[in-house]
Amino acid sequence: MVLCLEQIMKEWKQKGRIFIKGEFVDCASLIQALSKRRLPHLAQELLVEMKSEGLAPNNSTLCALMLCYAENEFFSQSEGVWDEMLNSSWVPSIQIVSELMDAYAKMGHFDKVKRIMDQVISRNFDFVPDLYSVAISCFGKLGKLELMENTLKEMVARGFPVDSATGNTFIRYYSIFGSLTEMETSYGRLKRSRHLIEEEGIRAMSIAYIRERKFYRLSEFLRDVGLERRNVGNLLWNLLLLSFAVNFKMKTLQREFIRMLDAGFGPDLTTFNIRALAFSRMNLFWDLHLSLEHMKHESVVSDLVTYGCLVDAYLDRRLAKNLNFALNKMNVDDSPLVSTDPLVFEAMGKGDFHLSSEAVMEFNRQKKWTYRQLIAIYLKKQYRRKQIFWNY
Repeated sequence: MVLCLEQIMKEWKQKGRIFIKGEFVDCASLIQALSKRRLPHLAQELLVEMKSEGLAPNNSTLCALMLCYAENEFFSQSEGVWDEMLNSSWVPSIQIVSELMDAYAKMGHFDKVKRIMDQVISRNFDFVPDLYSVAISCFGKLGKLELMENTLKEMVARGFPVDSATGNTFIRYYSIFGSLTEMETSYGRLKRSRHLIEEEGIRAMSIAYIRERKFYRLSEFLRDVGLERRNVGNLLWNLLLLSFAVNFKMKTLQREFIRMLDAGFGPDLTTFNIRALAFSRMNLFWDLHLSLEHMKHESVVSDLVTYGCLVDAYLDRRLAKNLNFALNKMNVDDSPLVSTDPLVFEAMGKGDFHLSSEAVMEFNRQKKWTYRQLIAIYLKKQYRRKQIFWNY
């Protein structure tokens, strides 16, 4: 094992990745590499080797060693390095503290996370307000909502204000791990603090409503946020249209689309594809073609979803022979891409052509595909499927 360590050190010295300045040595990158390879014992031997040569690790090396221990469950060694550094004149950065807390939290050692917080707070470092935000995120991403709430209460009790980022963080984690009621309570708290919900929070809440199939509550939430907001682009309007399209409320869908245009919002690809999916599944060919003409007029380029709406609609009505009539107006020799907002698929799923095409492209990633080729393969598959059916 010593020989292995010597070989590694020799190799890294040759690469110029170990730096010696006076009596201090910097080999943080080497320790980080050992951590990723799950070799904390070698990192420990490295420290002993350095000290035997009369060298002392610098602060960046000690930080890397501490994180290496924590990430590989050498907790007593990690705490020893932390205490040693903290009792010196060293001032930790919020980044190091954040990584250390995350490492402990992932292993379920929330008591150690709290210990780090108490030590940092007792020393009154400048980044204490940021520390609370880091802790809230640390607990939230693991679904520890009660710990997250307790941290917020402590933060407020100490006189630190809750900023927009922290409020939106609460919404995001309640939307993932909490109930819809808890999520809505968190949103109400953000509103009372007079902070705006940001795009990430809007998306998180919308996904929660979509997964619970609560589309009326989704539309009410979007109206409450304010459809006139322009700093999130078309997101709010697109989600509102989606809430009606998923239940095929076609009149309301069209009415809200006109309201969107009247409000000065230009439809994007996601807007058009939400409508196209609804038209396709309702076999509303006239509306589908008008939507495609509107896209062309707005210079919005179709993606795989748009083509899928056409192909699925025509094949559903057994009009494959007439498909070329629609495709002649499109750029079928373009390379396939999907630029539609993934939230659309959460609500409406993917069409048969879309799913089939993704499977074909995944099977042969080296080939440069076109829409024309994918359509030809799909039509052939459908034809063969019918032939097999009739043979039985």
